[in-house]
Amino acid sequence: MEKYKGIFRNSICRMTALLFSIMLYQIKAQRTLTVTGSNWTVSIPSITEAGTNYSGTYESAADQILLTANVPLLLSTGKVSVHYEANPTWNSDLILSAKRNGDGNTLCVLCTITGGTAYQTVGLTDTELFRITAVLALASYSSIPIQLQLSGVSVTIPAATYNSRIVFTIGAL
Repeated sequence: MEKYKGIFRNSICRMTALLFSIMLYQIKAQRTLTVTGSNWTVSIPSITEAGTNYSGTYESAADQILLTANVPLLLSTGKVSVHYEANPTWNSDLILSAKRNGDGNTLCVLCTITGGTAYQTVGLTDTELFRITAVLALASYSSIPIQLQLSGVSVTIPAATYNSRIVFTIGAL
């Protein structure tokens, strides 16, 4: 019986060391987000008839922006948020929106990506776009397609060149 107590105690020590190592990894593990894509220049047609207005809503390519996101191991989640910054000038009557057009690519079987499949207004402060959940492995998604929409275009907005920068961030819930 004494022999089995030693084996049992040794197994417990190994399991404790393994759990401690996993916890240290979890503390060091960081959520990462990489953004790729190209600038989107909206071509707004000229008004050719008096009394008409612009169509008002314009959409980018379905994969204008591609995100690669990593969420660390063991029941972790990541919240991908978005906001815009004037670059250098933006008219607040113009409305930017973004949506996720797919899940991208992943090898993680038990991981999930949820939300963000309908256009959400992008404001000056962070707004959650979607979430990623890792269950038993690192959740790594690549090529998550993001589509942009511009609305509010009207003849009442002064003619000028307006630019903004869209900023994506990832963090804990």
